[in-house]
Amino acid sequence: MLCFSYSTVIDAPVEKVWAFHERSDILKILTPPWQPVQVISHQGGLEVGSISEFRLWLGVFPIQWVAQHIECNKPYLFVDKQIIGPMEYWIHRHQFIPLCYAQKNQKQQTRLTDSIDYTIIGGFFTEFLLGWWVNSRLKEMFRYRHEITEQFCKDEAE
Repeated sequence: MLCFSYSTVIDAPVEKVWAFHERSDILKILTPPWQPVQVISHQGGLEVGSISEFRLWLGVFPIQWVAQHIECNKPYLFVDKQIIGPMEYWIHRHQFIPLCYAQKNQKQQTRLTDSIDYTIIGGFFTEFLLGWWVNSRLKEMFRYRHEITEQFCKDEAE
């Protein structure tokens, strides 16, 4: 099994960062424009049972990806699991941790961490050959997502 994690401190309180992720258009906002991904549908919010469907393009070949939310602890955590898609196994944890400060009047911040445990179809050999590439694509995507999250939360505070 492969693991990926990306974490950023966002200059906004946890409730604001969570609320941003509750937007009905969040998947379109957080999808990097260079990625060959289409958001097909999103049913429900962040709660357990919500379903998101995507179409990934591998050249001219479409690949269906469906994820279902399997855990939610508002405003600290939600977890989605691939139920149809290109991976053998995929669990994605979205964690929102409020950062506390001893001094009053200090700006509230949130540590946003995306952690993914996944298995590539084909077993150890495929993971050995492609794991570094998948992780590099994930890093690129989550760097973008966290920058967008920070920008939106900052813009809403001003």
